[in-house]
Amino acid sequence: MSSIIGYYSTQFGELWKKSLFDLVKESVEGVLKENYIEMKQIDAIFFGNMLSGVLENNLHSSAKLSEIFHTNVSIFRVEAACASGGMAFHLAKQYLDAYSNKTVLVIGAEKMTDYSPEETTDALAAAASEEEQNAGLTFPGLYALMAQAYCERYHYTEEHLAHIAFKNHYHGSLNEKAHFKNKITIEQILKSAYVAHPLKVLDCSPISDGAAALLVTNDSKKTKHKVEILSSEVATDVISLKNRKDLLGLKSVRIATQKAYLQARIKPDQVDVAELHDCFTIAEILAMEDLGFWKKGSGGKMAKELVTMHGKSKKLVVNTSGGLKAAGHPVGATGVKQIGEIFLQLTNQASTRQVKSAEIGLTHNVGGSGGTAVITILRG
Repeated sequence: MSSIIGYYSTQFGELWKKSLFDLVKESVEGVLKENYIEMKQIDAIFFGNMLSGVLENNLHSSAKLSEIFHTNVSIFRVEAACASGGMAFHLAKQYLDAYSNKTVLVIGAEKMTDYSPEETTDALAAAASEEEQNAGLTFPGLYALMAQAYCERYHYTEEHLAHIAFKNHYHGSLNEKAHFKNKITIEQILKSAYVAHPLKVLDCSPISDGAAALLVTNDSKKTKHKVEILSSEVATDVISLKNRKDLLGLKSVRIATQKAYLQARIKPDQVDVAELHDCFTIAEILAMEDLGFWKKGSGGKMAKELVTMHGKSKKLVVNTSGGLKAAGHPVGATGVKQIGEIFLQLTNQASTRQVKSAEIGLTHNVGGSGGTAVITILRG
């Protein structure tokens, strides 16, 4: 069985003085140094990145990594919109399933703040359908449509959504690498400006820079920390919202989740800690239902009760890193950071945000508005 044996993340945030490859180099050197491993011991590299080809006019980043790290191993650049990091990890696991006694690096990175808001927004919109782009719909608008449909169907308000942001900012305040370490109040969230009704500024994840790296192996050598990969599953769906039968959840997530639970041989109630793709507050509520943690339609009520908050939850704690909402969302790095946070939790390295006796963790990484979903289940 393949296992994660190391993790390192850069700071997430507005990192003006560092380039994309500065961040990549920091994350890789960090994870190698902490685990006493040299680059010559790495058999392959999987690099999750969404935007460098659009924003930086740089598509051949695999060769750039070869140059930086003085290696001639196989290097794969992986793009799956905001699920690029999770997909890179998934493909790394497939590689390890095919070859024995190998150790690989999984890297996720993005540099987003060096560009104008308009440039970055246009680049992100490339993960939506052409029709949606031509209609002027950006991702806040697409998720706002889902939020409108959900709140209308189940009679919830903006206050129910706000509790997701409140919880995740509290968790972010415990994470020294988070983009935002400040706690926020429900009143502040509700008074923040609308981006796309009913979503406000404080319902939305930020534009961030950052990189994260994982060491993954099926080599039997002893290591200080080891987390087993029980499953990593992917599903895709149509790219356009108008071609979906249901806006009250993501079909790709439900399909990938069913496969992941089956492969891992666990049930939802066995998960102790999860990192979910809360690009917008409504996304975490929909995910909790799609993943089988909450009953359909109960999400608003459960969110308001803060049942997955550190210090309050009796079982499942969600987005201990702060999620995308507070930890930040450098899109290519997010899926790797999510898995890294679960690695920290399952090896008792999560400091003040440590979930007591966590044994099984799950990550949920979504590309676009649900066109791609990657579900990973890990065991400490």
